[in-house]
Amino acid sequence: MQKIFQVDAFTNELYKGNPAAVCPLEKWLPDETMQAIAAENNLSETAFFVPGEDGFDLRWFTPTVEVDLCGHATLATAHVLFEELNHDSIGILFNTKSGILTVTKIDPGMRMDFPMDLPKEIAGNVLINQGLGLTPQKVLKGKTDYLAILDSQEALENIKPDFSSIAQLKSRGLVVSAPGKDVDFVSRCFYPQSGVDEDPVTGSAHTMLTPYWSEVLKKDTLAAKQLSKRGGKLVCALENNRVLLYGQAKTYLRGELVQ
Repeated sequence: MQKIFQVDAFTNELYKGNPAAVCPLEKWLPDETMQAIAAENNLSETAFFVPGEDGFDLRWFTPTVEVDLCGHATLATAHVLFEELNHDSIGILFNTKSGILTVTKIDPGMRMDFPMDLPKEIAGNVLINQGLGLTPQKVLKGKTDYLAILDSQEALENIKPDFSSIAQLKSRGLVVSAPGKDVDFVSRCFYPQSGVDEDPVTGSAHTMLTPYWSEVLKKDTLAAKQLSKRGGKLVCALENNRVLLYGQAKTYLRGELVQ
């Protein structure tokens, strides 16, 4: 029987944060099988990993596509290795489509070391305006996502997204952010192109949000909150052109795949 876990990431409480499925493998399953498992799980992300030369090879699937980077499912995978599979080191190295990612066990939680995604300001986009029902202060583009900046947390909370417009953007999705009331910045993340209308907590988006807000606020360490229904909190830091993301996770489910 093949083990499977479900983990709530970027939270220290069950039923909060972003749920991810994690499947430890001895060898890769066919891509179509992994995609079918991810669709069956119907979570924003399912992570699969196999033992590698210096750590583990890691891949992530939404219900509809494989993606190049996923923060919360990486955190969930590290949690499974540390807490469920008794990984005997405080550090884990993952080989991924986005290069080498490392996760270190700290107290409390874990620290992830990710590549920085520095967004560039671009002209406005009518599909973004239609998708948000407003015109952002500015629009930027990162490696895979658009970033729209609003002037207040209240404006961000009040967005009623038009997913049909957002889905037409030629990108992984749309990240929307604003200054926070009790944290440095807040965000919401929309990925209808990838089968996830609104993601609860998106670690990969913070590799773009962190350098942006670090420059605006003139701070290297920032507190962040994602304003989804489940909600999630992160601490983000810039270090040597890398983004460090700090978070916790809780195991929700332990099970077996029947194939």
